Amino acid sequence: MEEEKQQFRLWVMGCSHVGTDLRRDGRESLATAIRQAEQGGDDSGPPFEWDIALHLGDLSGSQGPPEDEEGEEVVRQFAASTQHPREHFYNLIGNHDASGPDEECQWWFRKWVDPEGKSTAFSGVDASRRPYLIEGTWERYCFRVGNIRILMMSDRNDGGPPVGRANKGGYPAGAVTGETFEWWKQQVEASADDEVVISAHHHMLKETTVASGPWEGFRRDEDGNWVSHYHGYFPAGGPEGASYLYFVDGKPDAQAFEGYLSDHPGATDLWLGSHTHTHPDDTHGGRSHVEKKWGTTFVNCSAVTKYHAGLTTMPMSRLFTFTEGSQQVQIECYLHTSDHAPQGWYKPAQRTATLTAPFLGLH
Repeated sequence: MEEEKQQFRLWVMGCSHVGTDLRRDGRESLATAIRQAEQGGDDSGPPFEWDIALHLGDLSGSQGPPEDEEGEEVVRQFAASTQHPREHFYNLIGNHDASGPDEECQWWFRKWVDPEGKSTAFSGVDASRRPYLIEGTWERYCFRVGNIRILMMSDRNDGGPPVGRANKGGYPAGAVTGETFEWWKQQVEASADDEVVISAHHHMLKETTVASGPWEGFRRDEDGNWVSHYHGYFPAGGPEGASYLYFVDGKPDAQAFEGYLSDHPGATDLWLGSHTHTHPDDTHGGRSHVEKKWGTTFVNCSAVTKYHAGLTTMPMSRLFTFTEGSQQVQIECYLHTSDHAPQGWYKPAQRTATLTAPFLGLH
């Protein structure tokens, strides 16, 4: 009898904005998504199996720097999982999670979300219980699942404008440090020929997926002025780059990752992000949620909030299924409400991506 092939199921979500949904009508954006995945939804959305989850930033819904109260709520909502411990969720920082210009660097994320497990008394994360141990820091770390190398890079929208947020406003333009870019290059170049490389950041790269081009975060009003649409309009924060990873070491429109991938096609298999909330059929800028460029498949995994950026938000997440011996990864879209289509799997958004190497199993 042929041995059953192993599968690795990676659930990817982002943009919970827990404070926003709670303030609006008491909705538990993060906990609701977790319960639906494990138990099914109230509108007949089915449960589904997953091995680990990535949350790609913006746990906070605050327009100012997040505070302890929202951190406690984030921890409480992660605890809604009855089938997976907290350590099965791997996190990075989004622009709304950032500390303010006069605060300790990224203190809120390090205290309450804490991928390293250094603040266990607050975050509840015990690093030794990770199914796949991380290597690195809260700002950037990697871990391996069989021959899959996952690179997690946090946004660095802190320290004040134009690169970082002010005391009020989400300041959406994406930012990383030069050290993070160099670390990413080293990780990519150190990967073996039979490795699958997944890059994860809160933002997408420039002109890769829906609404990820210059000024595409906004719309014009009747007088021709830029106003908020997908993202909040903040003139002091590099608004032209509000929809993508815009700053590297403070350099605007740096395109460091784009330049590298253009010169090294296929250097990474997948780029996962979540920053722009919208429905799964949106093609603003002529680009959809899933696109291939420079040999990399880019996937906007979007948002599980219902109310943050309410003009465009549609709660959804993605499930990536890797099968032993296959170079194909199945990408499925789960709708967490019935606002766009019936809750559950949305088949028109299902895609298959080809990897540079087959998944070799969980060995």
